[in-house]
Amino acid sequence: MLVSWKWLHDYISVDEDIVEYCNKMIMSGSNLETCKKVGDGIEGVLVGKIEKIEKHPNADKLVICQLNLGSENSAGDPEFTQIVTGADNVFEGAIVPVAVSGSKIPGPLHGAPAKDGGVEIKSGELRGVLSDGMLCSATELGFDDKVAPMASKDGIWILGDEFADKLGLKLVDALDIEDYTIDFEITPNRPDCLSMIGMARETKATFGKELHMPETDVKNADSDSKPEDFVSVEVNSDDCLRYTARVIKNVKMAQSPWWMQQRLMAAGMRPINVIVDITNFVMLEYGQPLHAFDVRSIEGGKIIVEHAENNEVFVTLDGKERKLDSSMLMIKDAEKSIAIAGVMGGMNSEIEVDTKTVILESACFNADNVRATSKKLGLRTEASSRYEKGVDPNLAITAANRFCHLVEMLGVGNVVDGNVDVYRVPKVSKPVNVRAARINKVLGTEITAGEMIEIFNSLECDSKLIEGEAEDKDAVICVYPPTVRQDLEAEVDFVEEVARIYGYDNLPMEIPKSNTMPKVTESWKLRKMARNTLTAIGMNEIQTISFGSPSDLDKVNIDEDGIERAFVKIINPLGEDTSILRTILLPDMMQVLSLNYSRSIERVQAFEIGTTFLKNFIEEGGLPYEDFNICLGSYGEGEDFFKMKSRVETLLFELGIKNPIFEAESEYAPYHPGRCARVSVKAENGEEVELAIMGQVHPDVADNYGIDAEVYAAELMLGPIEEFSNREIKYKKPAKFPGTSRDIALTVDENITAGEIMNVIEEDPDEIFKRAEIFDIYRGKQVDNNKKSVAIRLFYGHDEKTLKDEEVTTVHRTILSRLADKLNASLREQ
Repeated sequence: MLVSWKWLHDYISVDEDIVEYCNKMIMSGSNLETCKKVGDGIEGVLVGKIEKIEKHPNADKLVICQLNLGSENSAGDPEFTQIVTGADNVFEGAIVPVAVSGSKIPGPLHGAPAKDGGVEIKSGELRGVLSDGMLCSATELGFDDKVAPMASKDGIWILGDEFADKLGLKLVDALDIEDYTIDFEITPNRPDCLSMIGMARETKATFGKELHMPETDVKNADSDSKPEDFVSVEVNSDDCLRYTARVIKNVKMAQSPWWMQQRLMAAGMRPINVIVDITNFVMLEYGQPLHAFDVRSIEGGKIIVEHAENNEVFVTLDGKERKLDSSMLMIKDAEKSIAIAGVMGGMNSEIEVDTKTVILESACFNADNVRATSKKLGLRTEASSRYEKGVDPNLAITAANRFCHLVEMLGVGNVVDGNVDVYRVPKVSKPVNVRAARINKVLGTEITAGEMIEIFNSLECDSKLIEGEAEDKDAVICVYPPTVRQDLEAEVDFVEEVARIYGYDNLPMEIPKSNTMPKVTESWKLRKMARNTLTAIGMNEIQTISFGSPSDLDKVNIDEDGIERAFVKIINPLGEDTSILRTILLPDMMQVLSLNYSRSIERVQAFEIGTTFLKNFIEEGGLPYEDFNICLGSYGEGEDFFKMKSRVETLLFELGIKNPIFEAESEYAPYHPGRCARVSVKAENGEEVELAIMGQVHPDVADNYGIDAEVYAAELMLGPIEEFSNREIKYKKPAKFPGTSRDIALTVDENITAGEIMNVIEEDPDEIFKRAEIFDIYRGKQVDNNKKSVAIRLFYGHDEKTLKDEEVTTVHRTILSRLADKLNASLREQ
């Protein structure tokens, strides 16, 4: 929000200088971006009048101007200064800024950038004709091109006739140019500060000064006619909270006076004509956008507020066609759309040079609807930027009356008495009970309830005690905030108001007291343990983003009906590659392995701990299911299925999963059908709950990523692992008596898994059986086809005695017999 220092003084008198003002406003919570001086760098530029224009004898595009700078010769006749210019908007009688020889202007000049200290103007010849200076445009005098008055934006700055009696005066003095422009950063919760009065209110609260509100009365309204004689208003949508219309007759189109142009330019807006300028002036003053329609363009004398038709095409004031949909609120007449509500008017209803009767719109529209419309159309205006943050509907009639007051004051039209006002549900202030003790506890202060009431009243709140006395520091205050302050809804909002007006620099500097102990979640602990374990066994952590593409699932051969395709789509993605939230980590792992393989990295062992998301099937439109997965990936020398299995077993053991079950899986397309296993654990009800899947990545998938090597991967789901994790450590005394072990080599069918063998061995264990380990699997000439040899070491021991050989042999033979009966296993002959 650009605030003119001079304009601010129209509403409040500030005795402090600009530096002190800015510092105090910052300390009261108004974030200041910049403060720039206007008129800096203009020296010796005068106000002049073009008395005569002649063609240049040696150049078709140049003219010779004779300028009256207010000086006279001894005979009392005006002395002229000759200046040559190429501007095509000059005319005899025009009042213009004249940079005479020896003067300085800020620049830029003739396309060259502005210089520190300005540009000095010197006399010189242009195509053989002397020029004693130059005529200046607004940009050459330091004004931004986008704020140059419409009549002068493409050439010399044409000043109004009001300066005809100031010929020869310094431009800075004649136009009273010197000012400061303060740029405040307004947060989205403070739309009331997107106005001069809003910033004047903040100044009042900060400095304790009196606020002078602008006049809004119309003394000579035309009572012979009524607004209803010109227009009726029909609101057919709840997205229009209020619609007020006023009528101005006998409009005189002209330039607005300099004081108004100056304030508009300081606020970053270009002066257009008096009617448009007044609408913009009032919008900047109150924060209430206004729009003026030419009554001739309103068919049937009706204004209808309703939504657009799907695929409707509408031409806005900037001359561009906009394709609309039924969510967009429009202002229509009896036959057509004439404006996009809260965003921009249409070419078919704009104010023309010959406009005589104006319908003024002062309305309030739903903030969400304006924001959505503006975003869909890619069209953001000063009006939409205010509406989308929220405008107080109670401002509508005040702003309309202010517009009419200025029209009457400037003598540019006759205001018709009365208005048309559709306001179905008036907005009222909602009371909030504020505890003084709570505010003091949060801020660490000892402010009395009476002082707090003074602060609230300075913010134009209606406050009264409902418990306690004004001298108390624990009283309760009932506060009615003004409706323009949409951010004051709860007690905590008033804590902030007391803090910033009391002064952040006055708050005690103490460390907050708290008994809260830091606590981490079980999921966080498991992730940390997983990270430490995997790095300890030589793996490197990677990190990828949670966004992905449906094509990622295609590359890893996920079935069309796979649960992995229950992804969540991003509403406004940056591109196709980031259009969904990932459901598994494998595609990202493969992408990283592929990148390393393409860079000739011979061996990679990587892992990622990342979030995955699944669509919510239970609650329509509900939040997706979010969980953490752990993905391992490797390729290179020494990598095989059992090495990856060992990593998974080690990780699960450290995470508290003691007896994972590995079962062969041949149907999951991303992995090799003969080298893939699902990992599960038995729940108390006997059902198996899946924890992970691992194995060799299918060669076709590896080929999709350009990897001509065996790739091994595993993906573990942290959610069920957390559910079944048991990391309780029980002390067990070391054995006092020596144990023994026996090795066996079993010949079993090829389809018998290692897990099945271990289950049979551990079934109904004797007290002297401790554990078993598979240490080799052999296939070769000494084993029949469709058979394999599995080497197992069985451990025996007793806590109370040394075992005899026959005791071990008895239990050992029982295990061998069970293996033979259930798996048709036989001891391999040596």
